[in-house]
This record gives sequence, structure tokens and C-alpha cells, in this order.
Amino acid sequence: MAAIEIDDRSGFCFGVVTAINKAEEELGAGGRLYCLGDIVHNTAEVERLRGKGLETIDHDRLRELRGVRVLLRAHGEPPETYALARRNDITIIDATCPVVLRLQQRIRRSYEDALRAGDGTQIVIYGRRGHAEVNGLVGQTDSRAIVIESIDEISSIDFTRPVKLYSQTTKSLEGFKAVTDAIRSRMAEGVAFESADTICRQVANRVEHLREFALRHDVVLFVAGEKSSNGRILFDHCREVNARTHLVAGPKNVEAAWLEGAATIGICGATSTPRWLMERVASRAAELPKN
Repeated sequence: MAAIEIDDRSGFCFGVVTAINKAEEELGAGGRLYCLGDIVHNTAEVERLRGKGLETIDHDRLRELRGVRVLLRAHGEPPETYALARRNDITIIDATCPVVLRLQQRIRRSYEDALRAGDGTQIVIYGRRGHAEVNGLVGQTDSRAIVIESIDEISSIDFTRPVKLYSQTTKSLEGFKAVTDAIRSRMAEGVAFESADTICRQVANRVEHLREFALRHDVVLFVAGEKSSNGRILFDHCREVNARTHLVAGPKNVEAAWLEGAATIGICGATSTPRWLMERVASRAAELPKN
């Protein structure tokens, strides 16, 4: 029988735990509660909370609502969302992650400083275009920030004007360093360039741990939702060191063929993966034949 281990450091990060706790607390108080976007990028957890009465809405639906309670998830929102809530008499339950909130405030200050200085400073954000967190960050600059997803996109920057570079909190340290070095090498002589490492260490510090975890096992089942940006990054790190790493959304995705000959099976996941889901995946792996 294969030994199965669930990584004790995988699962929800602090920001997600706080958001879910706030949602359950508000739901327990009674009345309808809306959430602007999926509270976490994991369909199973979203469905669990839907069963408790949490209704997920988008920005179009938000504009139609009046006098209700709306929870803002850990990813954060741009200033326009708060302004709309005030106009529509909406009570905001703000669960923005403290790390994201500090980054929003920092970018806002940089943007306002640049406007006062009138020196043409460009605010550049390394992140996934369209991601909820990135939308909130861009919103701090009246939508003027430049978003780059990779080194291939740095040509959108004017290297003859000052640049202040920030990062989405869940990006990889390696990727951010590569982008920083690439921009610095292209800057015109004498033009200011500042790079602010704003990556969350609770996420970044999981990389080496997960690589070590993946190396310890014959097979790794990495549990994450399809929408999880962090999940894709961490999964890729596991697969780099263990080719028998498989990405699964839940127990139904586990295939018996993957487990053939495995003496040890590791179960791990993203910062958006609930512990209970990893436990179900582990139970499914225990049920399947290994030979």
C-alpha cells in the first residue's frame, strides 16, 4: 500500500483565510451576502460557500444593486468600486488582503508623487493582465499603469522616462528578477529606475518547500482550481523536479494509471486550495489500485 502525505504547508494563505472567515461570519448573521467575483479561485470552495448563501456577482450586477452587503475578496478592488458602492448605498465588507492593500497604497502614492513632480514617471506592474489583483493595482493610477506579463512585453515602456516597477503579489521571485534586470539594462543613461519587490513571502517561500516535497514522493497530485494563477506557478515548480506531478481540480480527476508502482504519493496545493479538498483527493488516491 502506498504511503500518502498531505503537505501541511499547502492550502489557503492568510488573506484567503481572512476573506472566508469574514464571509462565514456575515452569513451567520443572516440576510443576503454578495461577493464581487469568486471569493477564491477554487470552484469547489466557491460552491461550498454558495450552499451557505454567498452569491457571486460581477461588476455589471454590482451596478444594479442598491442597499445590500457586498464582500470584497482578498484580491482587492480599484477606487471606482468603492465610489460605486457609496452611490448605491452598498455596505462593503472589505476582505482585501493586507499585503495587497499596502501595495495599492504604495502604488497610489507613487502615482500621485509622479503627477506632482511632472517628470513623466511610468508606473509599471509585472503581473497577469486582467487578473483581479492587477485590476485593483492599475486602478490606483487612474488606469495609466503599464502592465507587463513577461520580458517580451517590456518594449511598451519608454526607457527615456523614469520607471517605477512593482509586482503582483503572487508572481515568482525569479520572474520578477528577470524582468527587473531586463528593464534596467534598457534604461537610458541617467534616467531613474526603481524596482520594488512586492511579492508576498507567504507565497514565494512555498516554492522551495514544495520542490523539496515533490522530490520526496514518487507521484505528486497538485490540487488547484483552473483560475488559480498561483496554482499554475507552484504546480510548474513541482513538475520541474518531479515529472510525475499531476494537476487536479478534485478527486474525480485522479487517474489510476498515474499511481502505478508508486510507493509514496504527495498531495499539495495552491494558496487558494482548501484543506478539505486535498483530503478528498488523498482519499481517492488511497482507493485506486497502484499496480
